[in-house]
Amino acid sequence: MEAYEALEARFAKINRLQEVLAVLGWDHATMMPTGGAQARSEQMAMLKGLSHELLTKPEVEEWLEDVGDGEGLDPWRCSNIREMRRRWLHANCLPSRLIEERSRKGSECEIVWRTARKEDDFERLAPHLQEVLELTREVAAIKSEALGVGLYDALLDQFEPGGSSEKLDDLFDDLAEFLPGFLEEVLDHQGRMPDPVVPPGPFPVVDQEQLAQRMMEAFGFDFDHGRLDTSHHPFCGGYPDDIRLTTFYSEGNFLRGTMAVLHETGHAMYSRGLPKEWRSQPVGRARGMGVHESQSLFLEMQVGRSRAFVRWAAPLYREVFNATSEHWSVDNLHRVKTNVERSLIRVDADEVTYPAHVILRYRLEKAMIEGDLEVVDLPQVWNDGMEELVGIRPDDDRDGCMQDIHWMDGMFGYFPTYTLGGLMAAQLFATARDDIGDIDELIEEGEFPVLMDWLGENIHSKGCLLSTEELLQEVTGSGLDAKYFKEHLRQRYLGENE
Repeated sequence: MEAYEALEARFAKINRLQEVLAVLGWDHATMMPTGGAQARSEQMAMLKGLSHELLTKPEVEEWLEDVGDGEGLDPWRCSNIREMRRRWLHANCLPSRLIEERSRKGSECEIVWRTARKEDDFERLAPHLQEVLELTREVAAIKSEALGVGLYDALLDQFEPGGSSEKLDDLFDDLAEFLPGFLEEVLDHQGRMPDPVVPPGPFPVVDQEQLAQRMMEAFGFDFDHGRLDTSHHPFCGGYPDDIRLTTFYSEGNFLRGTMAVLHETGHAMYSRGLPKEWRSQPVGRARGMGVHESQSLFLEMQVGRSRAFVRWAAPLYREVFNATSEHWSVDNLHRVKTNVERSLIRVDADEVTYPAHVILRYRLEKAMIEGDLEVVDLPQVWNDGMEELVGIRPDDDRDGCMQDIHWMDGMFGYFPTYTLGGLMAAQLFATARDDIGDIDELIEEGEFPVLMDWLGENIHSKGCLLSTEELLQEVTGSGLDAKYFKEHLRQRYLGENE
């Protein structure tokens, strides 16, 4: 018990440092003057170094050996030990030389990428990305041995604890077989309907900010423990008692900003709902990026693009923007929110085509890590895969294999969590419908706290007590299954029950 208490005290200190980093990083990215960027970067680097040092000191390994699997401790403490050990393994197994070199080469590659993408010059980027890939392969090999898993799974575990590429292959192969044909059905179905018309602007930012706040309040967001600001890319950060969200606003299309707000509010409500008594410990953190993304997509996709939500939101839109034209009808707004089209750009993709973008990236990054694909061959393989999965071929590499930043700084293993979150969200929503009853009526009436309470009890409050698979099994009665997502798409996009 003495060793366990020592571990709890150590991880509480690490958590405090990471809380400061979270807020400092958010301020750095959104609000602070550019002239202080270098000094703030050095401050954050120092804090990261302190956190890493506390985690990797020799006594931590001794304490972990002493506690073993936590025999005789309660389930929360046993799970806490599991999460402590996982974090320690990831931090302790890599030599400082490799950490520093990967960070340096990633920063260099990102800088080159910004110019190379703008100029559509993949040849310029390729040698830098190859260096990042080789270093990431080295990281994967070391972590693979430490964790006792395959190369790709060792990287995946950083973002999706316990994630399995074997399971991903089964899920994504199933979706890849389903999506192209389903996309054709949807495009044919929508082709027989009136074209959606995005309500014409301009939409003053001040009005959009009012709309965003009212929507967040409707879902129960507590502005005494968080704030919403603007940035170039929407995100959610901070820590449970001090949540920071950002979005962007387009004066020509208010839906871009408001849907991003729903997405980030899902992340925020998850963070706020994590178990209070365990927030200073690894077991009190979010389960993983897949579960985190499921909470944002639950609000944005399952709720926010439903016809029931549009029935609730349309009067609010009309009130805030003082609008009266036919473009603000429920039918038109719902068509706008559920419009499907082939798109080259992942971040602009709709709910039907988005998983195909992720599947392509997963297949390519896994092949690169396992040595079956080299960077020089990436453009051709990318273009072939995009044509196969989405039915559209890039004319250039700018909108092809150079469009995302993730690989440039070595973030291999992250992409799958986007679609894992979508699958989980559909499965959770189907279960909530069974548990709660008429969800559509609740959504139409704006009774969102009922849904949030259900998520809080079943997902948020569990932290890392259970593995992702165990959590889904406990809540939904089965492990992750793509059938719920496919049923959801059929219902929404082929007109069944919407």
